Amino acid sequence: MQRKVTITIDEQAAGKPLLDLLAVRFTYHTREAWQRLIAEGALFVNDVQAEDSQHLLCAGDVLRYAFVQRPEPSVDKQYRVLYSDKALMVVDKPGNLPCHPAGRYFKNTLWSLLQEHEHLDQPRLVNRLDRETSGIVVVGKTLEATRHLSQQFATHTVEKGYLVIVEGAFPAQLEASGWLTHDEKSIVRKKRCFVREQPKEGISEPCETRFVCVEQCQDVSVVRAYPRTGCLHQIRATLCSLGFPVVGDKLYGVDDTFFVKFIEDTLSDEDKKRLRLTRQALHAETLQFTHPLTGERLSFKAPPPSCFLPSTWVVA
Repeated sequence: MQRKVTITIDEQAAGKPLLDLLAVRFTYHTREAWQRLIAEGALFVNDVQAEDSQHLLCAGDVLRYAFVQRPEPSVDKQYRVLYSDKALMVVDKPGNLPCHPAGRYFKNTLWSLLQEHEHLDQPRLVNRLDRETSGIVVVGKTLEATRHLSQQFATHTVEKGYLVIVEGAFPAQLEASGWLTHDEKSIVRKKRCFVREQPKEGISEPCETRFVCVEQCQDVSVVRAYPRTGCLHQIRATLCSLGFPVVGDKLYGVDDTFFVKFIEDTLSDEDKKRLRLTRQALHAETLQFTHPLTGERLSFKAPPPSCFLPSTWVVA
């Protein structure tokens, strides 16, 4: 039997966005959890499934919440705490673990695991890594510390270093200074591309990354990336546009139709072989920033997972 909760919106609640009402009145779920439940189709307004979390409620509307219990996809929960004090925590995140609740993931996220195992009431993840990207994540324990750390990332005073495996023979060094914009050639709407000159049309943002080749193994290269800006998908999109797609990357790899197949769970054995790895080969290896309370410059390093060693996997 499915549990249901039904309420009628009164004059006092009229005009409020759906998500705001749920987060304030029904605190047994966090705001993020309600956002996820709306996305999953668990909320109904006048027996119509709510699709917009900002839907404005009217007096007399009947709001229904259908409790949904769905198994979440399995993840790698073996994160490591590299550092912790009263202001912050530094974590080494595994490659198959989302940072925040979204879509099918809620409890199987770093955010939820930190609540459960590290007893953090409100983990504030300062830098976000994609689910398949492993490496260093900074967590603020207080609002003040989080704001201080976020400002450092926003002003590019944080020094970041990534390890990435790419297709092809990468040059010894490469400076990529240009712009990130929407990839008009891709069938995937959210895919971005790197260009040297700012496009005259569309939305773009400045992007700058320094790359250093560490090792070449047959037809792939191990590269260190040092982003000077902090754009969404910066390293992956830049490398793909430069002709060195990221190994194992469904979106910025050798074929972006793999992303659609992955979403639809239709990747063939041949597709998986072409990807080489089950995850994108990107690892947040080093991070330096200033402690928000002491002013001390902190430096951290997270060794890459074993799958990043070319000697441990077969090159097609």
